[in-house]
Amino acid sequence: MLKNDLCCAPAAHIHEECGVFGVMSDKPADVAGICYLGLYALQHRGQESCGITVNDDGLFVSHKDLGLISEVFTKDTLASLPAATMAVAHTRYGTTGATNRNNCQPIEVNHQKGRMAIAHNGNLSNAAELRSELELNGAIFHTSSDTETIAYIVTKERLTASSIEEALSRAMNTLEGAYSLVLMSPQKLICARDPYGFRPLCYGRTEEGTYIVASESCALKAVGAQFIRDVDPGEILVFSREGIRSLREHCNTKQKKLCVFEYIYFARPDSLIDGRSVHAARVSAGKILAKTHLVDADIVIGVPDSGLDAALGYSRESGIPYGIGLIKNKYIGRTFICPDDRLNQVTIKLSAVEEVVKGKRLVLIDDSIVRGTTSGHIVSLLREAGAQEIHMRVSAPPFLFPCFYGTDIDSKDNLISCHYSASEIAKIIGADSLGFLPNQSLSELSGSQNYCSACFDGRYPTKIPADTRKNRFELKLSERFRD
Repeated sequence: MLKNDLCCAPAAHIHEECGVFGVMSDKPADVAGICYLGLYALQHRGQESCGITVNDDGLFVSHKDLGLISEVFTKDTLASLPAATMAVAHTRYGTTGATNRNNCQPIEVNHQKGRMAIAHNGNLSNAAELRSELELNGAIFHTSSDTETIAYIVTKERLTASSIEEALSRAMNTLEGAYSLVLMSPQKLICARDPYGFRPLCYGRTEEGTYIVASESCALKAVGAQFIRDVDPGEILVFSREGIRSLREHCNTKQKKLCVFEYIYFARPDSLIDGRSVHAARVSAGKILAKTHLVDADIVIGVPDSGLDAALGYSRESGIPYGIGLIKNKYIGRTFICPDDRLNQVTIKLSAVEEVVKGKRLVLIDDSIVRGTTSGHIVSLLREAGAQEIHMRVSAPPFLFPCFYGTDIDSKDNLISCHYSASEIAKIIGADSLGFLPNQSLSELSGSQNYCSACFDGRYPTKIPADTRKNRFELKLSERFRD
């Protein structure tokens, strides 16, 4: 790949697939309103689509669509969803499957033994294989998301299983890869986490006794629930009128492999994941960068929002003052349309504080570099504001490998670190120097050795998929059929 080709690629950032949320009350309540607040707290995990499915005494009522939560759920829309005892909700950023209404979740299934609604966070590494097998046996898919594959397999097992939780447990023998699930039947709310624990999942309880399941603990706080604990890798939790049951036959069958990028970027800083504060992890990353890539500078600044905590850590460790050198426009989301092609969206979303950066030697902290285009725009922004030197530090190692577990790194082609060294990238983006977080420091950041860092080191916990296409039905005929 030529340097100019890489630099002219569309600006990109790493995205996580989605956030899941569930509510179980002992009496009819505004569960849709609770889901709405919970999804707001999880909006950072997905901004393409969202949905809520309410269980009104066995009758499922849903609303889901493309857009941000504030766009999809109006006051009238929420009022149209009935008071009920259960609900599941989802906010999505699609890594497998196209961005269209068919792929909005929760997915609902009506089958011989009842009905089910399911919301999923993660990616199955054997999704293509499972889907092909199902299709050859007559299954007809309405979405291009691997969540529907999970729904099919659970439904198939339910036809012979004695309960929905037994069906889910059987399905987990077939599923490979990342899945944190919230599933609802007419009488039960069920959540499950894959045996590796790739994606976070936790639950809590409100003072009124309502149980809440969520991707992150920040969503529990948003609805007034007290955090109880994380769902263990491989665990199935069943919430019903009889209380809570924990099914653990899949626990400890695999070595835990939480995605380390949850700590670096995906999760909100005020969340607690598997006992580790996300804020503390990011501050730790900044301290490590100061130890491994110290430079003489006047001020440390972070790229909002995920670079701020690491910048604080770098400042504390190095003794270089911390400052606010970049301001983010809080009112621009992923749906923003730039009316003038001459203006890049980085310039619209970020603004340099000239009084802070002019004439200064800066340490600029960001969470990652993917293609390099966004970093180049930010460096240019600071140069125009009068920065004398810009030394970029990244609170993650270089991305070198695709991810099959729920992030949108599907190829090496556009990963700048696959083609250039750190010093070469520094020249490409216009920085005076560049330093990445060392791979060997990830355990210090996460607080354990039990993490997945395959996108950095290529050590995959599961078998690498033979078919890595996102959606074969989006390809042209000439690309789909080779003979």
